[in-house]
Amino acid sequence: MLQRISKPAHERRAEIFRLPKGLFALILGLGIRYQLGLAAITTVLFLVSAVPLELQRRIVNDALGRGDIRRIGILSLTYAGVALLQGAVKLCMNVCRGWVGENATRYLRTIVVDAVTGGESGNTQEAGVEVAIVLEEADPVGTFVGVSVSEPLLQCGILVTILSYMTWLQPWMALFALSALVPQLVYVPALQNRINRRAASRVLTLRRISTMLSGPGKMHPSSSALDLIRRVFDLNMSIYKIKYLLNFLMNGSFHLSMACILALGGYYVAKGEIDVGGVIACAGGLSRLNDPWGDLVDWFRELRVTQAKFALIRSAGLGAPFHSALSGCEEIVLDRDK
Repeated sequence: MLQRISKPAHERRAEIFRLPKGLFALILGLGIRYQLGLAAITTVLFLVSAVPLELQRRIVNDALGRGDIRRIGILSLTYAGVALLQGAVKLCMNVCRGWVGENATRYLRTIVVDAVTGGESGNTQEAGVEVAIVLEEADPVGTFVGVSVSEPLLQCGILVTILSYMTWLQPWMALFALSALVPQLVYVPALQNRINRRAASRVLTLRRISTMLSGPGKMHPSSSALDLIRRVFDLNMSIYKIKYLLNFLMNGSFHLSMACILALGGYYVAKGEIDVGGVIACAGGLSRLNDPWGDLVDWFRELRVTQAKFALIRSAGLGAPFHSALSGCEEIVLDRDK
């Protein structure tokens, strides 16, 4: 566990130069045992994700079949108990995530403060703006550290668990559910990478605007700053267009698969090869696949943006000139966008 300890200035400067080089090195350095604990809680959460679907199936079948009120009551109480258990486990996971994320944020802010107070002072106004920017950007980096391991584990676990349950109920309907995800493996990464690059370039551009307007005599926007503002507008509009196109394609895939499952389920019910509860469970399972897949997409987007932000924070922590750090990172982002 990396901790803040009061030490002489030269020793603190030495600590600053040991700031991890990569985002995942930071995650491991801040306490792998906390990430393993979160992974254990997450595993419990996704393993029980299919239980409510099975309980729904049995309640519907009992209501339409035997009409056993006592059994329906027991299943309903069991469903409520499982839902409360899931909620309690998720509450525990979110609190632990919050602690890990805030601990990472505190560490990063301490590094930045040590770097500034331990180095040579330049333009006071510009330095103040730079520090404010870096301190603010430490927050999303710390938040990502809290969900860096547990979030993809949870969403992948839910996907595997629900697909396995649907396969057990009716393999063909599980195949149609999976068909909603397969095309997205092609177009989602391609479109998401375009969003990621533009989002990272937007962060760099906004930081450049802040530093241009921070020095003496820079009270009014210069032509260069106005050009950068227009660039931010263009980047934001480009992100909106790609983002909503991605949402349209993902929703279209989901509804197409839902239509196939309902049609196939009706066919199997008419032939007596599956019960009505099974069709409802498969339809509910497909609905539950849509959310974790979208959350995984969001996680990958945050990963790329957070890596760019951490690279800038690390440059400040190492005492690198703020403008040169911006230029170097922007060249990387623009080069990837070609």
